[in-house]
Amino acid sequence: MEELKPSLVNSVPLTPLGFLEKTAAVYGDCPSIIYNTTTYTWSQTHRRCLQLASSLSSSFGIARGDVVSVVAPNVPAMYELHFAVPFTGAVLNNINTRLDARTVSVILQHGESKLVLVDYSLTSLVVEAVSMFPPNSKRPRLILIADHDDDTCPAPITVDSSFCCTYESLVRKGDTEFEWVRPKSEWDPIVLNYTSGTTSSPKGVVHCHRGIYTMTVDSLIEFSLPKRAVYLWTLPMFHSNGWCFPWAVAAVGGTSICVAKFDAKKMYGLIKRHVVTHMCGAPVLLNMLTNSSPEIEPFKNPVHILTGGAPPPASLLLKAESLGFIVTHVYGLTEAAGVVVSSAWKPKWDSLAASDRARLKARQGVRSGGLTRVDVVDLNTGTSVRRDGSSVGEVVLRGGCMMLGYLKDPVGTRNCMREDGWFYTGDIAVMHPDSYLEIKDRSKDVIISGGENVSSVEVESVLYANPVVYEAAVVARPDDYWGETPCAFVSLKGGLKRKPTEKEMMEYCRAKLPHYMVPKTVVFKEELPKTSTGKIKKFLLRDIAKGMSSATARVSRM
Repeated sequence: MEELKPSLVNSVPLTPLGFLEKTAAVYGDCPSIIYNTTTYTWSQTHRRCLQLASSLSSSFGIARGDVVSVVAPNVPAMYELHFAVPFTGAVLNNINTRLDARTVSVILQHGESKLVLVDYSLTSLVVEAVSMFPPNSKRPRLILIADHDDDTCPAPITVDSSFCCTYESLVRKGDTEFEWVRPKSEWDPIVLNYTSGTTSSPKGVVHCHRGIYTMTVDSLIEFSLPKRAVYLWTLPMFHSNGWCFPWAVAAVGGTSICVAKFDAKKMYGLIKRHVVTHMCGAPVLLNMLTNSSPEIEPFKNPVHILTGGAPPPASLLLKAESLGFIVTHVYGLTEAAGVVVSSAWKPKWDSLAASDRARLKARQGVRSGGLTRVDVVDLNTGTSVRRDGSSVGEVVLRGGCMMLGYLKDPVGTRNCMREDGWFYTGDIAVMHPDSYLEIKDRSKDVIISGGENVSSVEVESVLYANPVVYEAAVVARPDDYWGETPCAFVSLKGGLKRKPTEKEMMEYCRAKLPHYMVPKTVVFKEELPKTSTGKIKKFLLRDIAKGMSSATARVSRM
């Protein structure tokens, strides 16, 4: 056997792009995408992706290694671009639609994007972002995504001077026989996703074809995605490429129910009308769905939902299960291409009391097949902590789904992808005796609000820019609706003729930050607690925030 070596026959690079080709052949007449009154079949989706790739290549010279950005909600174009862009050999860069223009501009410049496809509802955001480019710098060309199957979309669509053409015009003129560009190596990059993590500067996470293929197959297994599954797009595709489900749904010939804006009542109606089988999202989404109407009836067929970002409260789990949702709590991160730990359910737990079942489901769980290993290591020694459910350490990961590294940031890459073979997440956790992981805290004070990562450092930098602020610290405050919200503790400069109100401080932040990052509570203190070395004692502030009622948000002067 030692004489048998890899050859051209068995060394074809792994890539998730081939799933579309196969599914078009098998499920060509079956629905691939449903959006409002528009329905595409898998044959149509396959052709449209090839046509778009053809136009991107011939009209704009997009080729291997180029970066193509997308700023759009969950519309059909967003789904198609997960195949069409890498079909050219280029790298897909999805940008969070909730970011402000400054951050979008930073991302476009850092990633050196050559082309940006923009949904009509977000044109002003992107035009402003591009206007912030330095003089004489090369700016990306803009393409307008305009969906006529949307009541809010103007008709007829006109392309102003900022945009060179429309998305649909590119699809129409493209070649259906386009030979898509296969990766030379499975280590070739396929996506570039930005995460602010714990700093104010976005980090560009680069994933290769091999890693995305690994996570796509892993998603099929861990989520038990069957053939012809019906998937509701409640999770934004700009979040780690929708946890790789654009490719996973294609692999099983499923149907994507696309929704541009979240509306709980509408979602509930779509679930019933299309007999949705699977969906993903933060606990806040589940909370909104279960409380969309006092007269909600249980589903006739179960709906599987992956939820992550914060442990779902026991009361929410119980209500969701009573309506027919089968909830799986998961943990993942952009650097891992999606979900890599899940609260896999053991049959023997079925007989436990509801409160005990909820407690077990609130744990993040065990590794998925996409990982080789997951561990919790001592912060000082780097050795595995005791499996006792109380010894804390840092979560570390290893596996084929992990990123290639951070774009143009070798130091940041080395800091988390270390020579000992582990990726250091910065998340603090315990390991239970049954080897189930449970996150206890997040290093560097990342706040997760409605599934979005909020950097306390970035919010604090905005507060410090206010001329009346002397000191500022931002921590997470538990919230029944959002999971967590930013809570700002502020001390003011002396000698002020008039002290600002909580509302004024919020409005100041709202003008400079994405809305989800704006503090929902402001607590004014004469002085913030500090250590002997002058560092603010955030653990004391967290305790204060935890003691506040999440149902009310009132200013405190202490």
